Amino acid sequence: MTTPSPSDRIDIDIEINGRRRTVAVNARDTLADHLRNDQNLNGTKLGCEHGVCGACTVLLDGAAVRSCLTLAAQGDGRTVRTVEDLSRGSSLSPLQEAFKKHHALQCGFCTAGFLMSATELLDSNPAPTRADVVEALSGNLCRCTGYQTIIDAVLDAAGQIGNDNG
Repeated sequence: MTTPSPSDRIDIDIEINGRRRTVAVNARDTLADHLRNDQNLNGTKLGCEHGVCGACTVLLDGAAVRSCLTLAAQGDGRTVRTVEDLSRGSSLSPLQEAFKKHHALQCGFCTAGFLMSATELLDSNPAPTRADVVEALSGNLCRCTGYQTIIDAVLDAAGQIGNDNG
């Protein structure tokens, strides 16, 4: 098999937010580019495009990944979940509700990445400690909230703090 050049188109079979599809992607396209430009899933944000800020975090086979560093072709045969998949219709997920309740978003740019990192954490550890949350979210940057409200929201969604702590 020959290595594709950056301008080649590659057919991939990928499941995005519960819907399997076969699509052609440019060999050089990142997963973030594919999600935003080809699939109209604009919740995935591009911040630093170096894998540092975490704004582009999505779940790939259940693991949080930086979609700006992942090639779209790497999604072949895999499952991707984006922030758009968290809510059901007009109903927010419990995690999204907790973010709203605790004012864990301000400008909103980093929110999708935090939600997806927190989703991975809560899927693997439904009763995290504060230290677990801090560790799980340590790869995501926010310039607005100071992080405390985000940590509180994740703990609340996990049932680890009471409703009077908001």
